[in-house]
Amino acid sequence: MTKSRVLVVNNGTLSLKQLRKRFEELGSDTDAVDARSVPARLDGRYQAIVLSGTKVRAFDRAYYKPLLDLIGSSDVPVFGICGGMQILAVSAGAHLSEGPQRVGGFEVQVDKEEPLFSYVKPRVTVFHRHTLYLREAPEGFRSIGRSEHAPVEFLRSDDGRIFGAQAHLEFRSDGLEILRGFAQLYQ
Repeated sequence: MTKSRVLVVNNGTLSLKQLRKRFEELGSDTDAVDARSVPARLDGRYQAIVLSGTKVRAFDRAYYKPLLDLIGSSDVPVFGICGGMQILAVSAGAHLSEGPQRVGGFEVQVDKEEPLFSYVKPRVTVFHRHTLYLREAPEGFRSIGRSEHAPVEFLRSDDGRIFGAQAHLEFRSDGLEILRGFAQLYQ
């Protein structure tokens, strides 16, 4: 049986190695490229796309144009992690807000009816390292997880293909189990 392959887009995260390791633990091979070097088409090579956190602000649409074009032209599941979620949301018309700096584990309430959360309880503890927040889901998306500081900790596109997490899911056991829920969508 052929292993699934995930294209991990490195947007400047400090934890690329950990992110790739999580998907490999879940049974997928991974290839990593930066946002400006993504292929124009997937041509069946990848079963999913994952966007890492970022050092470049999510609202730099020109920088992320090749990545956004790839996502728009593909039909595979997509998961944006932290800055990756912000890139997806901003490209759909959302606005980011400055907020308190959060570093460490924080509790989030998730919508258990979502397949993404099949392996976790309704309240999870996930790792945060950021100061920008999405206050509401853009058109075509909905919030599927929330916390005291962020009404959109997780989001899902209306068609169920694109997901995002404010948290860095490459850390903590609840993060791994949420990624396991995502992996069930493409394996």
